[in-house]
Amino acid sequence: MAKILELPALGQTMEEGTITQWFKSEGDSVQKGEVLYEVMTDKVNIDVEAPEAGILRKILALADTIVPINGPVGILGTPDEDISGLLGGDKLPVGAGLAPALSLAPALSLAPAALSSPSPASDAHVFASPRARRYADEYSVDIALLAGRGTGVEGRIVEADVLAFYEEQQAAKKMAPRVSPLAQRVASEFGVDADSVSGTGHGGKVMSCDIPRPASPAPLAKEASEEISTVVTLRGMRKMVADAVAKSAATAPHVTLTLAVDMSEATRFRQQILPAIEKSHGVRVSFTDIIAKAAARALLDHPALNSTLSGYDITLYKAVHLGIAVSLGTEGLIVPVVKNADSLSLGAFSVALKALVVKAKGNSLASEEVTGGTFSITNLGTFGITQFNPIINPPQAAILGVCAIADTIVAVNGQPTVRPMMNLCLSFDHRVTDGAPAAAFLAQLKETLEQPYLMFA
Repeated sequence: MAKILELPALGQTMEEGTITQWFKSEGDSVQKGEVLYEVMTDKVNIDVEAPEAGILRKILALADTIVPINGPVGILGTPDEDISGLLGGDKLPVGAGLAPALSLAPALSLAPAALSSPSPASDAHVFASPRARRYADEYSVDIALLAGRGTGVEGRIVEADVLAFYEEQQAAKKMAPRVSPLAQRVASEFGVDADSVSGTGHGGKVMSCDIPRPASPAPLAKEASEEISTVVTLRGMRKMVADAVAKSAATAPHVTLTLAVDMSEATRFRQQILPAIEKSHGVRVSFTDIIAKAAARALLDHPALNSTLSGYDITLYKAVHLGIAVSLGTEGLIVPVVKNADSLSLGAFSVALKALVVKAKGNSLASEEVTGGTFSITNLGTFGITQFNPIINPPQAAILGVCAIADTIVAVNGQPTVRPMMNLCLSFDHRVTDGAPAAAFLAQLKETLEQPYLMFA
C-alpha cells in the first residue's frame, strides 16, 4: 500500500531540513535501507534511507525545498496502485521547488461573507507552504483566512489555494484587477502605466517583475578593477547558521564576561609535551587542545555551565561533550562534538578533534558527531581577534570565545613586563545561571591555564 515518506527528526533541535539531492528518480525501484535522498539540517548533511521496499511513485520535495520535520517528501508504493488520494486531489503538499509550472486549482466554493470574516488564526500558526506564503504576499491575501481550507496533504495550504482564494475575493468584490498590488506600487514608483504592460502571471496578470524599470544614467568611467555588486540569497548551510544564531540571540539573554590570561606557563607546557604526544599519538597539540582540555576540567566543578535548557528544564551533565566551532568559509560553520572530553587524555583529545575537523571540512560528519554537545568553544585567535561576543549554541547554556595570544606589557610584582596574554570571552544564558557562577568558572579556567598541570590534578 502506498505511503507518504515523511522527513524524519534527525536531531534533538531539528525543526526543518533542506532537501539537497535525490539519489532515486520517480519510478525507480527502492530497497529497504537504500539511500533515497540527502537532507541538510541545522547541523550536518545526512543521507536518509528508505523505510521499506517499493517504487518511488512521486517526489514531493525537490532539491532546495525546505521541509518541516514529519513533512511529506515523497510517495512510496507499488507500480500500479492509485495514489491520487495521497496527493490531495493532484496537488503537491510542499510549496517550494515542487512543480516546474504552476497549475491553478478550481476556485474554492466560499460564500462571499467568508471572505471578509475575521482571521481564524495568526499567520505564524497557519500550516502553509513557503511558496503559498510568497504568493499570499504578492497578492495581498491574508493567509490566515485560509486556515482549515488547505487542499495539500494534511490540510497544508499550497499556492493554488492562495490563487483560487484571491480570485474568489476579486469575484466577490466584482473587481478583477489585471495588475497585482505589488506591481501597481512598483509601476507608480517608476511612473509606468501598468495597464499597458503585458503580464506573465496567471491569466496574463501583471506581476512586479513585469514592470519595466527606467534605464539608469550611463555610469561614469570605472576603474578596471572595480567589481559589480551581487546579491547572494541566504540558502543551504549559510541560511541554517543565520536562523540558528538569530534564534539564539533573540531567545537567550546573553551576558559576556572577558578575562585576560597569562599564557606563559601554557606556552612552556606545550613545548615540553609536544615531542612526547607527537610520538605517542602522531599529532601536534595545539593551544586549542590545551584550552579545551582545561575548560573540560573546569566544567566538572561548574555544572551550571555544562548544561542545556529545554523549556523550563535545565539538564546538568556529569560528562563534558565539547563542541568546537569549525569554519567552512563563506558556507558557514559547523560545531562537531568531542564526546566525553573530560575523560580523554590530552593526546587522545587532540586526535579526536583533528579527525572531526577533517570530516567537517570534507562534509562527511555523521549526525551523532554534531549532536549532544553540552558546551562549545569558538577560537578566533588565529585572526588576531582580541575580544568578541560569541553567540550561544542552543540549547547549550554557554560558549567560550578564545582570542589571540599577543605579547602585552603587564605589571608583574610592580614592574612592567612583556607577557603572552590572551582574552577569554564567556557568553552564558542568564536564564540558566548568573554572573557570579559564570565568573567563578572563568576564574578557575584562568588559574588552570596559568598553571596547566592543575588540569591533571
